[in-house]
Amino acid sequence: MRSLFALMLLATPALAQPAIPTPAPPVVLVRAVKLEPIVREHRLSGTIRPRVETDIAFRVGGKVIARRVDAGQIVREGEVLAELDRTDLDLQLRQAEADRAAALVARDTTAAELQRVGSLRAAGWSTQADADRQKSAAEEAAGRLARAEHAVTLARNALDYTVLRAGASGVVLSALAEPGQVLSAGQPAFRLAHLQGLEAEVAVPETLLDAVRTGKASLSLWALPGRAIAVTLREISARADPATRTYPARFSLPENTPGVTWGMTATVTIGAAGPSGTLLPLSAILDEGKGPSVFVLDEAGTALVQRSVTLARFGTELAVITGGLKDGEQVVLLGVQKLAPGLRVRATTRLPS
Repeated sequence: MRSLFALMLLATPALAQPAIPTPAPPVVLVRAVKLEPIVREHRLSGTIRPRVETDIAFRVGGKVIARRVDAGQIVREGEVLAELDRTDLDLQLRQAEADRAAALVARDTTAAELQRVGSLRAAGWSTQADADRQKSAAEEAAGRLARAEHAVTLARNALDYTVLRAGASGVVLSALAEPGQVLSAGQPAFRLAHLQGLEAEVAVPETLLDAVRTGKASLSLWALPGRAIAVTLREISARADPATRTYPARFSLPENTPGVTWGMTATVTIGAAGPSGTLLPLSAILDEGKGPSVFVLDEAGTALVQRSVTLARFGTELAVITGGLKDGEQVVLLGVQKLAPGLRVRATTRLPS
């Protein structure tokens, strides 16, 4: 039986061996590198303010008898804002005019006397000393008249200063004077915001001073979402605020910016351009103790090449690469810890299912 079974096995044709399938190359997720300037953005909160805010005051002191405008009212250049009691200044003007009239009479009298003494001197009936004394008296009278005329001008100006007028068109931000109140010269009575010019006022930390001075700035408003307005730095204080230790700065808005009014909350975004580079996820960075590196595809796109790179900085998800890569190269994004140089791969731009 054993011999028969052996003969049967010999007579059975050889069974075909199944072919071993060739393993497919691993699939890796890649992204084409695009080198461009790295832009760091800093955001500062601020408020829309008028460019020019002026404290308006009387140039003379006195009692307020009338206030013509209220806070929030729009006024035009030259419009009357308030008036002072002018009784005392009227008296001062009359006194100055009376002094001028007396000085005018004195000048005419001394001038006539000087002419008479001159005639007597020419005829030999007067001395040179008398002529000199009369000449001095005439010159003194002329000087008193000039002083009296200046006093009249000053009194008239002071009387005109009892009416406070707007120096420019604007909006009254605050009214600080009330009828019956006695104000001293120069004491603010109103605060006026000029109509021309809008600015964003922000507080700049000392770490961002250089970025604010050199970077490009844009402004967005909470009241107008989705809108960005290009602004320019007009001024930044050289002295820090003693309480917050920040530096006040103002950014000018373009003229005739619609929809923007005083008091709006704004955000100023400062963009500072750095060296050319690219952003990569942290999963693409491999560091085996020899410095950071990435895997890129060769020119054929089928094999891996390990490339050392310069890592500028990194965050929780992204890293900034500023050296070691070329524009247009394909970088492996995932699974770099399981790869090796020269490995044959098949690239994809999305994760395999």
